[in-house]
Amino acid sequence: MLIIENMRVFNIRSGGLHPVIVELSTKDGIFGYGEAAVAYGLGANAAAGMLSDLAPRVIGADATYPRHVWHEIYDNSFWAKGGGAVVFAALSAIDQALWDIKAKALGVPVYQFFGAKFESTIEVYANGWSTRHDDVIGWASAAERPLSDGYRILKCYPLASEQKGATLRHVQRRQLDGDAFRRAVDRVKTLRKVVGPDIGLMFDLSGGLNNDQLIRFMDVCAELDVIWVEEPLDPFNLQGLRNLAGRWSIPIAAGERIYTRNGFRNLLDTGGVDIIMPDVGNCGGIFELVQIAGMAEAYNVRVSPHNCASSLCTAASVQVSAASAMAMPLETYPYFSDRNDYVQVLKNPPEKAIINGRLPVPTSPGLGADVDLDAINHFRCFDYQKDAA
Repeated sequence: MLIIENMRVFNIRSGGLHPVIVELSTKDGIFGYGEAAVAYGLGANAAAGMLSDLAPRVIGADATYPRHVWHEIYDNSFWAKGGGAVVFAALSAIDQALWDIKAKALGVPVYQFFGAKFESTIEVYANGWSTRHDDVIGWASAAERPLSDGYRILKCYPLASEQKGATLRHVQRRQLDGDAFRRAVDRVKTLRKVVGPDIGLMFDLSGGLNNDQLIRFMDVCAELDVIWVEEPLDPFNLQGLRNLAGRWSIPIAAGERIYTRNGFRNLLDTGGVDIIMPDVGNCGGIFELVQIAGMAEAYNVRVSPHNCASSLCTAASVQVSAASAMAMPLETYPYFSDRNDYVQVLKNPPEKAIINGRLPVPTSPGLGADVDLDAINHFRCFDYQKDAA
């Protein structure tokens, strides 16, 4: 038995991000780690608090059976049913840590539990390379850096504006003024010229446009041969996806703010998405994402896991991507670490292993993540054995 005897939580402030890491330890001295993927935006303090609230449901549990713990939390914490990012980010982090422990105890990678390793390397794409520019030329020309680093697929936010001291500021009230709309159009057209015809492009709109602006912008995207347009509508607007289904030949991606297989069933039932984007750090965890990916197969829809957190979340995402039959390239932010105050939570970050846009699937036990406790210990905010005494 792999009985959990302690939980520690680390609420990290790191280069404009705020990863929340959970550590579970067993009576036999095996440690497992997971991340509550609310590093981008607000919610880190809430997720750290939620983890401490859930600790009594986890302490004393047997990590041999991660699904038992998942259902104990889902069925008995009340707000998990129908819940949102904070509760499922915490549950996802716990789930990752439990699978990490189970796999380490058996000496195998996590993906082996799901009977698949479809690729020995995973193609990845670069995001976050354009966030320091607000103009057209500088914004588009920033793509030269990831291209020189070997990336062949790029994602970006053509509607967003630079925000000092943070990452991006997204569109307010689902509308751009005339100048901002023209800038967005000029950005994507110029970007295609900069990168050439053979580089894959994805445009994330974050539900930022009203219907008339969206129609005009999508018409432009259709001329640029893009891999997908992401979140063309607000995540709550499922009916809108039904209404837009099939209007353009461009694949539509969505799902980074959808939680559990139940939420993804509702998304898939719209018929308006071609790629779903569950996040292993907030959709419900590792096995939940495996189930979501299996459900997507039945809808003939591909899967590209969302990944916008620390390197620990990248490591967990690699495990589920390897086990998914319809996986697309995995999201990475290779330049997060540029900031002087960035905290690298792993001694072996997967991002450092990327060569020519491909990431090797690790064969080491668990998540394949070596957590740097010296780097994160300063951020510890909860220790069950000490704080619950």
